[in-house]
Amino acid sequence: MFVLSMNDKIKFSKNAPEPVGSYPHARIVGDFIYLSGIGPREKNKKNIPGVKLDSKGNIEDYDIEIQCHSVFKNVKNVLNDIGLEWNDLIDVTVFLTNMKDDFKKYNSIYEEYFKDNQPCRTTVGINSLPTPIAIELKCIAYRKRK
Repeated sequence: MFVLSMNDKIKFSKNAPEPVGSYPHARIVGDFIYLSGIGPREKNKKNIPGVKLDSKGNIEDYDIEIQCHSVFKNVKNVLNDIGLEWNDLIDVTVFLTNMKDDFKKYNSIYEEYFKDNQPCRTTVGINSLPTPIAIELKCIAYRKRK
């Protein structure tokens, strides 16, 4: 379920992890729905699935497979809360902090989730993300209004 702001086109999900900054989970513009970057964090939890941190909060070890499944679950939660389905995704941008080591596993898991719906996809290797995670998705969906 979503909480509506003063502008009913800005959406905050009650089922997805809280944003780590001043932005909504999604924004509806006409028939397009733009999702903010979504990572593997879980709602109301401090621990990040598949991540082991040292005493200073730096990543000591991580499991990209666990993080991928968690990210896809979070994206599905946001979509479902808006009344959309997985097949409504039309474009996915994926950010990986370790392209060399993680791409093959991530790509295999991605294929499982997107075997029927095949949105456009861009995968970008980056140095880090705002929280200690290894993957984040930025998605666009399309819904024809009735």
